[in-house]
Amino acid sequence: MKTYIVLCNFTQKAIENMKEGPARLDAAKKAFEAMGARIKDFYLVMGRYDLILVVEEPDDETTAKLALSIGSRGTLRSETLTAFPEDQYRKIIGALP
Repeated sequence: MKTYIVLCNFTQKAIENMKEGPARLDAAKKAFEAMGARIKDFYLVMGRYDLILVVEEPDDETTAKLALSIGSRGTLRSETLTAFPEDQYRKIIGALP
């Protein structure tokens, strides 16, 4: 499984229906699981972003499908980053010439 960091901002639609947020999160978790992925960590944050997710997904194609599916609901705008855990970081740095 690959790890991704997803940085999210609420849209006006989400803000207008904020109390539905927990149900939307539950639905997102189910959508991830249905595609062989999972939301590992979820954070409501203050600052430039509203939410940060740490997710595990099998591949980039699944990541794209989930981002497009969730984005099409109109409640979040997201930016997805590929994350390399420490062991991969060390392997990448160790392979440098």
